[in-house]
Amino acid sequence: MAKLVIVESPAKAKTIKKYLGREYEVVASMGHIRDLPKSKLGVDIEDDFTPQYINIKGKGPLIKSLKKEAAKADQVYLATDPDREGEAISWHLAYLLGLDIHQKNRVAFHEITKSGVKGGMSHPREIDLDLVDAQQARRVLDRLVGYKLSPFLWKKVRPGLSAGRVQSVAVRLIVDREREIRAFDPEEYWSIDALLKKEGRAYPTFSAKMYGKDGKKLGIANQQEAEEVLQQLEGAVYQVTDVKLGSRQKSPAPPFTTSTLQQEASRKLGFQAQRTMRVAQSLYEGVTVKGMGAVGLITYMRTDSMRVSDEARAAAGKVIVDRYGENYLPDRPRYYRSKAKAQDGHEAIRPTMPAVSPDQVKDSLAADQYKLYKLIWERFIASQMASAVYDTAAVDIKANQYLFKASGRSLRFPGFTAVYVEGKDDETEQGAKLPPLSANEMLQLEKLDGNQHFTQPPPRYTEASLTKTLEALGIGRPSTYVPTITTIVQREYVEREQKQLKPTLLGEVTTDLMKDHFANIVDVSFTAKIEEDFDQVADGSMPWKDAIRGFYQEFDATLQKAEEDMKGERVKIPDEETDEVCEKCGRPMVIKRGRYGRFLACSGYPDCKNTRKIVVPTPGVCPLCGGKILKKKSAKGKIYFGCEHNPTCSFMSWDEPIAERCPNCQKTLFRKKGKTARVYCASEGCDYSRVGK
Repeated sequence: MAKLVIVESPAKAKTIKKYLGREYEVVASMGHIRDLPKSKLGVDIEDDFTPQYINIKGKGPLIKSLKKEAAKADQVYLATDPDREGEAISWHLAYLLGLDIHQKNRVAFHEITKSGVKGGMSHPREIDLDLVDAQQARRVLDRLVGYKLSPFLWKKVRPGLSAGRVQSVAVRLIVDREREIRAFDPEEYWSIDALLKKEGRAYPTFSAKMYGKDGKKLGIANQQEAEEVLQQLEGAVYQVTDVKLGSRQKSPAPPFTTSTLQQEASRKLGFQAQRTMRVAQSLYEGVTVKGMGAVGLITYMRTDSMRVSDEARAAAGKVIVDRYGENYLPDRPRYYRSKAKAQDGHEAIRPTMPAVSPDQVKDSLAADQYKLYKLIWERFIASQMASAVYDTAAVDIKANQYLFKASGRSLRFPGFTAVYVEGKDDETEQGAKLPPLSANEMLQLEKLDGNQHFTQPPPRYTEASLTKTLEALGIGRPSTYVPTITTIVQREYVEREQKQLKPTLLGEVTTDLMKDHFANIVDVSFTAKIEEDFDQVADGSMPWKDAIRGFYQEFDATLQKAEEDMKGERVKIPDEETDEVCEKCGRPMVIKRGRYGRFLACSGYPDCKNTRKIVVPTPGVCPLCGGKILKKKSAKGKIYFGCEHNPTCSFMSWDEPIAERCPNCQKTLFRKKGKTARVYCASEGCDYSRVGK
């Protein structure tokens, strides 16, 4: 063996080996191999914040194997992921293997294809120590915050808690939004809506909204005002006074970055961010495709750049012409501007081979892989297509002294919408096509209604909208969004209600404590400024220890003051009230947290010590005894479904019962998820089953 290539994962190693051939050996480091110790701070503050790295526990045999392979090789290439984290892993590998960090032994693969791998291998470079230092700065600063602040929370709130620069700001955003919703005072308003019809042929009816009176805009605050308007419109003649015809172009959305991929996968596929990134990683590292072998189907999935290579743009153009025709290409190639602080080391997330459509690889992919590849492929192809063109119409209609307005649009040329339309968090109603109308034309009134409305509070954050907000505020980076959301849910600062993120009482109490004593840690602009410091370290304009010094001195003083101010104090987390009633004394039950998780307890404790498990009913009926099926959690935290009469009745299932009943026997149906997704009947003797959801 002459050459050794070290990557991070076995899947990636397998794909790359196929392209490099026999003279190369490709092995995996399995992610990080050195890190700060878990058992102590691991940062020597007195020695100017020197990190004390150790080999990660359990990786001894792997390190020994890597050293053995490196000793046999004439040349070692470090091919970890092309970002700051990957650069740091290469740096640690170089240290362990005794490699010269000034030798050109670092290669980067932005896509795992033949051309991507060959291109990366043909341009080896030195390890970028500025990128390494940026990762070190983040790691050391986060360790200082976590290991100094978390014990404070253990003493003052509850054992097992954690704090961090990004996670604490994320929780604050969710808490602040929840309080904004609670404090919201809805205001009543009314609309007057007319359903109108063009006289003559069988044209469809259309809707117009009352806009104003006597040339001025008019708001209607209550039912009395609405009834006054309706009364004044009795017997009114509806006449078109003005028609404005025009056209509007709509441009496609840009190709995906990490955050926009997570947002759109949440909207369109219902994927949580962690699921999205897990599937994207597998598509990047390589999957075995029939007729192609192992191949990476998308470019690197941690990026905030919207740059696209000329080769990829040309390949997309060929797909567009072949499938849709020349007129679906824009007049000029499309270029998208990345945000000012984007790390532009690699491209936007796109298919590595645009000519390979989702349908071509569907049979080779798991269900989630196919869905996500289809989303990425369609978004990228659409991003290089011509704009959609709409014909628009805006019509003014007079009725007595009142002015009504109607608008409509119709699609003249689909452009990129033939492939893909971006999802929205708040879908707005688009105007339907209006019949042909002209000034002075008389219209027939079909219906006139006054409709009551109330202003709405801002919505709770979802994973998608929280990620979007964090990115807009400059907090965190593509690699931090998933672990941040995962951590705040695991620590029970936040809980999921369907797609929404809702703060727990623990999250609110902890956020208030942080606001009172560690204002900078949960301050949005302060946290964003630290991210800017990391960027300056990455581009070589700031030594990494300067970024740490600038933060730590104030942080340490704040921590000491908080310790003094709260000496002897402990924050009580209020019990969560429920609608459940204690069957022993009739007082309300509350939710408490114990060693094995949450449970119901009587609010009359210690007079009444009644407790019981929290049970979550499902629409299912037990196929064995007819009892209710409850959603339960195993000792290891895995969700399962069991009969309410357990242990008398032994029925349990890992598959979720659904409201639909079996068409053969009318018993509860169950949904099995995963690659072999199906709906089936669990009743003995019934073999009903169907593929899919």
